[in-house]
Amino acid sequence: DELVPPPHANLSPDQIEKLVATGFLRTVPDGTASGAGPKEAGNAVIAETIKVVSTSLLGLTVGCAQCHNHRYDPIPQTDYYRLRAIFEPAFDLTAWRSPPQRRVSLYTDADRARAAEIEAEAVKLDCERTKKQNDYIAKTLEKELAKIAEDRREAVRAARAAAADKRTPEQAALLKEFPSVNVDAGSLYLYDNAAAEDLKKESEKIAAVRATKPVEDFVSCLTEVPGQIPETKLFFRGDLDQPKQSLPPGELTVLDAFVATSADAPAILAKDPALPTTGRRLAYARHLTSGRHPLVARVLVNRAWLHHFGRGIVATPGDFGTLGERPTHPELLDWLAREFVGIADCELRNADLKIATFSNPQSEFRNPQSIWSLKTLHRQLMTSAAYRQSSQRSSAAEAVDPDNRLLSRMSVRRLEAEGVRDAILALNGTLNARQFGSAVPVMEDDVGQIVIGIENKNGENRPGPIIAMHGEDFRRSVYVQVRRTRPLGVLDAFDLPTLEPNCTSRSSSTVTPQSLLLMNNEFVLTSAQQLAARIRSEAGPDLAAQATRAWQLVFARSPTDAELQSAVRFLTEQSGPFAELAAKESDAAKKLDPALWACTTFCQALLSSNEFLYVE
Repeated sequence: DELVPPPHANLSPDQIEKLVATGFLRTVPDGTASGAGPKEAGNAVIAETIKVVSTSLLGLTVGCAQCHNHRYDPIPQTDYYRLRAIFEPAFDLTAWRSPPQRRVSLYTDADRARAAEIEAEAVKLDCERTKKQNDYIAKTLEKELAKIAEDRREAVRAARAAAADKRTPEQAALLKEFPSVNVDAGSLYLYDNAAAEDLKKESEKIAAVRATKPVEDFVSCLTEVPGQIPETKLFFRGDLDQPKQSLPPGELTVLDAFVATSADAPAILAKDPALPTTGRRLAYARHLTSGRHPLVARVLVNRAWLHHFGRGIVATPGDFGTLGERPTHPELLDWLAREFVGIADCELRNADLKIATFSNPQSEFRNPQSIWSLKTLHRQLMTSAAYRQSSQRSSAAEAVDPDNRLLSRMSVRRLEAEGVRDAILALNGTLNARQFGSAVPVMEDDVGQIVIGIENKNGENRPGPIIAMHGEDFRRSVYVQVRRTRPLGVLDAFDLPTLEPNCTSRSSSTVTPQSLLLMNNEFVLTSAQQLAARIRSEAGPDLAAQATRAWQLVFARSPTDAELQSAVRFLTEQSGPFAELAAKESDAAKKLDPALWACTTFCQALLSSNEFLYVE
């Protein structure tokens, strides 16, 4: 955001992207959104944000130094508040902004002008509709007055015309005696349904016109207010009510030491004179991405390794400190980090592979496009001999490397939660591959399960009719809305990351709820039926062909002879009970297709198998 000078108006796509990126610092729970005071709740936001930044980028548990010096790592309490001072101008406790106040509108002047034109047109139509409505009411009123005796008609008319709070008791009594003259916009349909329908169409027309206004989107970002620079103080034992000395912004002392011998030590000024804001976060970001920082590149390549191999070179990706695990291949981690930031191989030949040896990444020997390129890093890992190993175990390797810490084979890994759902959608042919756009919403169904859908509750807080999503509910799981209090049920069972405040490493468990979900969940049952329909459509009525096609789709291989015989036997035997159920059903529209349902249970069994859920 400090690369996008305020005021944030008429933003270009590049500027919007920069503001969106600051959402990284807006991911922690913010109690001030629900009315909690900024003193305690706001302080918690800052503390949790520091945990997110330190564990994800530095690989250190800096948050442990909030109340006292870190017990294990060389991080004094003063360093915690120096790091906090980098972020405090954007999280100013003395002038706190709640989440709605932090939003930046993406409306441009052209959007506002267009919206004003459309609103003017809608107002004109609304005036015409109001005039028509008043004419309908007046005509209806005259019809009702004509039914009253002529000698009382004018008195009733006067009572009807009088303001409700100024009517005399006599007038109130007249209106009670002749209630039919109380015709208004809300009751017109009781007298003239055709007129009411006409007005309804007019309202729909006006709503359709207003719907053409440019949609006003917002970015939930982190920004500073120019001119507001709060003072950062050390809190004794972390107590907000016991402020001590003021501290300037700065990097952790232990990390400064690695570059203190050169001119590359970070200079984080209290106020950058070239910017309207403090410039502290911009200076720190440039330091982190300079290629000379001793931890950032190592933490990032270790995380990429973790996702591809199931375990990082450092098995504790959020803790490279004393309590974290030692790297299994420290030289490999250093080499990958140097490659990532663009240090050429020739610089490494005589280099000491220690943290302190990071140097200028802008090497003439490297392709500039590969510097800090995650795509290049992924390609490098996935084309390596280590990644392309078989998962087969051997007695010789087991004797030397029983836990596979030395990468003697490729580990068998279970699909992540999102991968399970996406793979099922891809198999049944319903996956919506559209990219970008709004998040896919989640809601609570009538039994309390969190499912994909648009919330539609009635006045009694009960689910109303299901709102069609036109295929948006089948988009990839990465687009599904993530809410800490409402994890999607079909993903939660398969170790969806716990974001409190962030997840440094996912667990991978094998527990009963996973099997129960695959046996009973409506999404799985529906998907199995859709997969069965696809298999029968592609393979025809032959059971052997159906089993072969199912194996090819679900397991990406053909079945062995024994597997094929077992599958055909299962499909044959399973058709019997379904045929009996179909015979008992008298309603032709409700009759089961025994072959389809046999294939459905077969597909559900395949989707519940280890070979589908695990990657070998």
